[in-house]
Amino acid sequence: MKPVLLLSDLHLAEERAGSSAAFRAFAGGPARRAQAVYILGDLFDSWIGDDQQREPFAAGVVRALRGIADAGVALAIARGNRDFLLGDHFAHATGATLLDEQTLADLGGVTTLLTHGDELCTDDHAYQRYRSWMRDPAHQRRLLRLPYRLRRRIAAWMRRKSRSETARKPESILDVNAAAVEAALRRHHVTRMIHGHTHRPARHALVVDGVACERIVLADWDERGHYLEIGSEGLRSVDIDG
Repeated sequence: MKPVLLLSDLHLAEERAGSSAAFRAFAGGPARRAQAVYILGDLFDSWIGDDQQREPFAAGVVRALRGIADAGVALAIARGNRDFLLGDHFAHATGATLLDEQTLADLGGVTTLLTHGDELCTDDHAYQRYRSWMRDPAHQRRLLRLPYRLRRRIAAWMRRKSRSETARKPESILDVNAAAVEAALRRHHVTRMIHGHTHRPARHALVVDGVACERIVLADWDERGHYLEIGSEGLRSVDIDG
């Protein structure tokens, strides 16, 4: 049986040569031999609207994703906090399905909750206020009506601001909230969750209402790539470079 591959937080950008090379290797190799590929947010370091596809780097990523879909692989992509403006034109160009904020999938016979994970970081109240504002469809429509070059400058400013604010925040509020994780597992009646966002790859065992559960955090990409493979032999983490 072909495996299912899950990855997150690639943060692809032209200046990030290592992760870009790893992504090309992944898209041209393991991804095309999979049953399904789930990218759980922050595929791009920033996405300012689907007209970004006219940029050569973004166009190359779109072509690579289309190659995965054209190979007969089910391709699904979640919006992250860096690329929440991914839209229908991007989905059509890549052949991907855009996932809801929280999605259930049968992976290896286990119903699994998939999410980017930033909505679970509820201790960071400032970020949650920003997230609520930016995820509002009316605000997104107004942003997308701005000229492309202005959106590009806004995105660069927001990235600088985010790095500065994150550096000043205590580590304790940057991770997911345990109660939010339990509430999500309980609401969806599942025992396994897979997410990204926190850049803290690990497998966590927990108990919710007397039932053993698992939370798997995907690794972020830097000079090499990482993905989780779910296949006939269970789960394994795989590294890939260019």
